[in-house]
Amino acid sequence: MSKIYFQGTYGAYSHLAALSIDPKLEIIPCKTFDECFLKASQDENSKIIIPESNRITGNIGIEYLIFHYRLNIYSEYFQKIEHNLLGIPGSKISDIKNVYSHSQALSQCSSFIKSQNLIEHVRADTAGSAEMVSKSKDKKNGAIASTLSAKTYGLEIIKKNIENEKGNLTRFLIMGKNISQPEFGKKKYITSFLFKLKSKPAALYQALGGFAIHSVNLTKLQSYPEKNSFDSFFFLCDLDGHIEDPKIQKSLEELGLHCEDFHVLGVFEADKIREK
Repeated sequence: MSKIYFQGTYGAYSHLAALSIDPKLEIIPCKTFDECFLKASQDENSKIIIPESNRITGNIGIEYLIFHYRLNIYSEYFQKIEHNLLGIPGSKISDIKNVYSHSQALSQCSSFIKSQNLIEHVRADTAGSAEMVSKSKDKKNGAIASTLSAKTYGLEIIKKNIENEKGNLTRFLIMGKNISQPEFGKKKYITSFLFKLKSKPAALYQALGGFAIHSVNLTKLQSYPEKNSFDSFFFLCDLDGHIEDPKIQKSLEELGLHCEDFHVLGVFEADKIREK
């Protein structure tokens, strides 16, 4: 059976996303994102599912691992994030004094937390917070996590959908060691790549010129400093289209002239949610 690794504990949003993609896979938790990437780089029969960015709070912060391991991206998946206040069975909203969760989940539910005068406690992840509350058996403690976490750890959903903004989505990437890409057809595709520019004035401006000339739409362009450096940057980039499209090939060839390092991370179908 193929394995898929995720960061966190059972009940995490990554676990929920993995179940939505393929419940038949063997879904295995890892303590850290580094561990996920390492496992996939060592085992060709495994994949990882990694949160890359959130619609409200932005980047998750895994870019340095994408750059280091250079795993192939097979697909993207947008998971709807619905936060819930979970508590010990029988507890009421008036019993809860402390709330535990990941820092992003706490910030995404700040209005509710303030309205209830709850004391925030930052933990490594949402599902781990639910597990801790379950073990504490204390009605004063609540966790912000998924409905799957409530089911996994025998907690009660005290209040559903407590996030500040509805329609919150997290973009997940499914990655692995083997290179695989769909054939160029009539569907909507995304080509994802990273590059590092040669050190010269106006390098980025010149490097991106080809995309403008050939009318290629960049949907993501982010710069990150290389490890232990403040003057050397690499860029992560997504564009609309398939790498076999002639206008994209020409744009990337032009970009290559200005690069010290260039690597295609993957070509995959765009999630249908992008069309909404």
